[in-house]
Amino acid sequence: MKCEELLRILGDYVDGDLDPALCAEFDRHLEGCNPCQVVVDTVRKTITLYKNTEVYELPPAFRERLHRLLRERWKAPPTPHEA
Repeated sequence: MKCEELLRILGDYVDGDLDPALCAEFDRHLEGCNPCQVVVDTVRKTITLYKNTEVYELPPAFRERLHRLLRERWKAPPTPHEA
């Protein structure tokens, strides 16, 4: 498994929804790839932190503006420093 493949299925792995064969391959990759270990550990810690906090609802106008800006940003080509 390559790092890119691991990142594509990371959500399913963390949620426990990954096929057992893929899960084993995922774990083997993690054993030898420190950068992927860091990513997985960070995601797990982030989930744990957010599970233990109160949900804060964004004001509707702010949420709509944020979503609009994110959609625009995702459609835009990367700037030179992002490439």
